[in-house]
Amino acid sequence: MSAATPQDLVEHALAASRSDHCIAIVHDSTSANLRWANNTLTTNGVMHSMSVTVVALHGTAGGTAAGSVSSSAAAVDQVDRIVEAADAAARAGSPAEDAAELVTGDAVTDWFEPSGGTSIEVYGDLAPALGEAFRRATAEGRVLYGFVDHDVTTTYLGTSTGVRLRHEQPTGHYGCTAKPADLSTSAWVGGATRDFSDVDPTAMDAELVRRLGWASRRVDLPAGRYDTVLPPTAVADLMIYAYWSASARQAHDGQSVFSRRGGGTRIGDRLSDHPLQVYSDPAHDRLRALPFVSTATSSEIESVFDNGLPLSRTHWVRDGTLTALLQNRFTAGLTGQPVTPYVDNLIVEVDGASGSTQDLVAGVERGLLVTCLWYIREVDPQSLLLTGLTRDGVYLVEDGEVTGAVTNYRFNESPVDLMRRFSQASATTPSFSREWGDYFPRTATPALRVPDFNMSTVSQAN
Repeated sequence: MSAATPQDLVEHALAASRSDHCIAIVHDSTSANLRWANNTLTTNGVMHSMSVTVVALHGTAGGTAAGSVSSSAAAVDQVDRIVEAADAAARAGSPAEDAAELVTGDAVTDWFEPSGGTSIEVYGDLAPALGEAFRRATAEGRVLYGFVDHDVTTTYLGTSTGVRLRHEQPTGHYGCTAKPADLSTSAWVGGATRDFSDVDPTAMDAELVRRLGWASRRVDLPAGRYDTVLPPTAVADLMIYAYWSASARQAHDGQSVFSRRGGGTRIGDRLSDHPLQVYSDPAHDRLRALPFVSTATSSEIESVFDNGLPLSRTHWVRDGTLTALLQNRFTAGLTGQPVTPYVDNLIVEVDGASGSTQDLVAGVERGLLVTCLWYIREVDPQSLLLTGLTRDGVYLVEDGEVTGAVTNYRFNESPVDLMRRFSQASATTPSFSREWGDYFPRTATPALRVPDFNMSTVSQAN
């Protein structure tokens, strides 16, 4: 098998297909990671992978059928097998309801550029600082566990209608958990980054020390509704789920919180009296994301026929009003709304908000500060009621100061309802969802103060 560039694989797939039209997508990925436990590095590694997706489109008496096959591949003869399977699936398929003319275009200027990559050298400054943190932790009687991961994926997309697109996406994230020597409690910090130049292990360790200090006093509190500060991490945990649930098709069919009673979607409805902005922008400076549609399969929110469609800034909520839902070209035809495809980032802002999580805490007379949420599941799609657990630190706030740690809780809340009920917000900062960050790492969110957050039951997951 001969080596081939990603561009070679795309062009070979397009030339080899015997279907009426064809789309070829290559993802060329390199990743590097470090893991640690008990104050010592345990594993590290660098991995490289190449995957090829071929979408074949075949005209039938009733329309156009699509066949999509994805597999790892690094040589043209491997691509031949993928093309053959995709062509066969298209010939055997039923007409696709989302069939549309393919996007047309030319090659972008960087089409012939090689793939980006990463290596263990991305941690050149971070690793020595981690070593210092390990030594401090050992001397001071605590243990650290965690990981860092950096991935650079270059996407090459070509179509039989002339489109040739390329995008290089760096993605990094980190997480560290600290426990005292007796393992009686835990604290966590984490975040997302593009290149680890903005990750400071010394500051990370200092924050963990502060949180473990808060937990030196334990207070038992019952379940109930509490004046609660959700940091940007926890806000991301909830708002990502709301974004993923914003399918225009589901709303149009009366199956979601964004469905209008009596029919249609709630686009145009006011969700919040606050100057709340929720939007996605592939060109956002710190959250740059794929600027065109690239999908291997059709779904309620994406269509293979839209591959190559340009993406731009999309306001989902503007000044508290729902202004758009996730639409491909087909569902936009159903709902009569503009085409607003899925974008791989999410920004939540409140106009005029300033300060930090700690500034919100300073205004709480008696309430809770949450670290993050996990094991989030949907209870009721009509209200988007979610349930889940708190994790790695819920703290009691008294007269604006954190005075101890309390138990973990199961919560029951709707992020859509929280848009209406929050009382204060901080400035928006880049954030990282503890629950969904592995799948959706590009978020920027504020901390929110919710005067009656529902901690429905005490959890034993401490």
